[in-house]
Amino acid sequence: MHHVTSRGLNQTLASEFFLLGFSDHPQLQSTFFALFLLIYLMALLGNLLIISIIVSIAHLHTPMYFFLGNLATLDICCTSSIIPKMLETLMSETKSISYSSCLTQLFFISAFLGTELLILALMAFDRYVAICNPLRYTNIVSMEFCFTTVIAILVSSLVVSFVHTILITRLSFYGRIELDHFFCEIPPVLKVSSSDTNINDMVIFAADVFYGMFCFLLIVLSYIYILSSVLKIPSAANKRKAFATCSSHLMVVTLFYGGIIYTYVRPALNVTGEKDKVASVVYAVVSPVMNPIIYSLRNKEVKGALAKMMTLKIWSSKM
Repeated sequence: MHHVTSRGLNQTLASEFFLLGFSDHPQLQSTFFALFLLIYLMALLGNLLIISIIVSIAHLHTPMYFFLGNLATLDICCTSSIIPKMLETLMSETKSISYSSCLTQLFFISAFLGTELLILALMAFDRYVAICNPLRYTNIVSMEFCFTTVIAILVSSLVVSFVHTILITRLSFYGRIELDHFFCEIPPVLKVSSSDTNINDMVIFAADVFYGMFCFLLIVLSYIYILSSVLKIPSAANKRKAFATCSSHLMVVTLFYGGIIYTYVRPALNVTGEKDKVASVVYAVVSPVMNPIIYSLRNKEVKGALAKMMTLKIWSSKM
């Protein structure tokens, strides 16, 4: 720690933060550890299974499943940047995380979440083109378009997250800094700063408008056109088939966006509360576990591919 003088008083510049996440329930530390370890293993196995199915089954090498594979990869990255440190904190008496580790975690979480928001919007656009412009689908949503767009999304999210992180390094944190959270995330970190965070707040607002409003409007508009097109389909069976290709995506979007809006929009409105921690856990921990379950249960092609893989493994083990 470094000693600095501010307004004539000696203050200690913090070199570590203390994560208070579960400190209100010390008797449940072991239970929480087991629960989050199970969630982490389920998230890893579920998303790795989705990726392996998409990679190994040739007829799933399409834009829709390319985006789903990217979503599964992001879920693995997001949980891996949060839960291992959370497990370490649960077993630690000090509950501390170094300043540099906190900023590193904050940087990657922000980048992964931004990328996931844009990927979900891109998946909605993909469904819009597939249902509303099926004859032009292969020309509009080509694999070249998919690769280029995903790379652009990742780069832009890394740049935005880097800007957030650099702006936070300009802030001062004095004394014993306690984060009333499970991990290092932008809103709770800004809340404990001793500096003026107006610039940070403005940049966050701009990012919220882009990531939140733009992506949300793209998803809503896509589904308005999709609904309009589906209602014009004369066959009830074809209507159900069209809705089935969208239902999984809608469930994932609802789960993910609910937590994001609660965590990032409410602080911008100066409304905070204990429920913020729960909302963060929903989109950062629960959502990555639920996504592969939703897609495997609601998607016939994924279920069929999974059954095919299991059958091949059973036959190979007998031979």
